[in-house]
Amino acid sequence: MPSLHAILSVALAGLALSATPGPSMLYVLSRSVGQSRAAGFASALGLCLGGILLAIATALGLATVFATFDWLVIALRYLGSAYLVWLGIGMIRGARSTAATDFTVAQVKSKSLMAILWQGVLVELLNPKTVLFFALFLPPFVNLGQGPAQSSSVTLQFLILGALVPLTAVPSDLIVAMLGGTMTKTLNTNKRAREVMAWAGGLVLIGIALSLHLGAV
Repeated sequence: MPSLHAILSVALAGLALSATPGPSMLYVLSRSVGQSRAAGFASALGLCLGGILLAIATALGLATVFATFDWLVIALRYLGSAYLVWLGIGMIRGARSTAATDFTVAQVKSKSLMAILWQGVLVELLNPKTVLFFALFLPPFVNLGQGPAQSSSVTLQFLILGALVPLTAVPSDLIVAMLGGTMTKTLNTNKRAREVMAWAGGLVLIGIALSLHLGAV
C-alpha cells in the first residue's frame, strides 16, 4: 500500500490540476451546454473511466520496468519531480494569459449518452499527454521497499495512486456539467479568480515536488 503522505500528495496534485480550466473541463462544458446536463455527466464519467484504464495500463507497465531496472527508479524520481516543477512553473507563467482568455463553447452534435461516455473514454485514452503525465508523475510517490513481496507491493501502489488521479478530477468535472452555462459565464467574468487558481495550483505542484526530496513524501 502507498503511504498516507503519498496518497494525500497525489490527491492534492490531482485536485490542483483538475480545478484549473483546461481541455477536459472545456470538453465536459461543451457537452453540458451544447446538449444537456446528462450529456455533461456522461462525458465526465467517460473521461474518468478512460483515465482509470490508462492509469492501470501505465501502472502495470511501470511496475514491470521497475522490477527489471532498479536504476530507473532513482532516475524517474528526479525526472518526475522536475516534471512537477515544470508543470507548476508553466501554470504560474501562463496564469495571466490563460485568465484573460474567454471560454467559448463550440456547437456539438447530439449523441446518445452511451456514445458520449465511450467518446470520453477514447478522448482520455488517446491523449499522449495523459500517458506522459502518468509515466512521470507516479514514480516519485512509489516506495520500493524490500523483500519477496516487493514486486506486488510496487504494482499495488502504482494501481492505487494511478486510479486516484482521474478520480480526483470527478468532482470538478461534475460541477462543470451541473452548472453548464453558468460556469461559462463565471469563468469569463471572474478572470482574477482564475489567475489566483492557476497560481495556487502551480505553487502546490512545486511544493509537492520539493517535499519529495525533503522527506515529506
